[in-house]
Amino acid sequence: GADAGSRFVNSVKLASHLANVGDAKTLVISPAATTHQQMTDEEQQAAGVTKDHIRVSVGIEHIDDIKADFEQAIAAALQKA
Repeated sequence: GADAGSRFVNSVKLASHLANVGDAKTLVISPAATTHQQMTDEEQQAAGVTKDHIRVSVGIEHIDDIKADFEQAIAAALQKA
């Protein structure tokens, strides 16, 4: 859900929590809380944006490093806060 998605975004270490376009590094965001936050819940739903959505832009880091970062962030996200 939305809480787990937020914990994932806040738990990445290699990836950055930025809404940049065209960056060389891996980026993760929650569109509902960033790029689409000015929209109402109904507008977000119509646009296909949900509160548990995570947007990933994969950068040029080594794939094993990205995978390791995401694995540890998923583990952290699945833990109860």
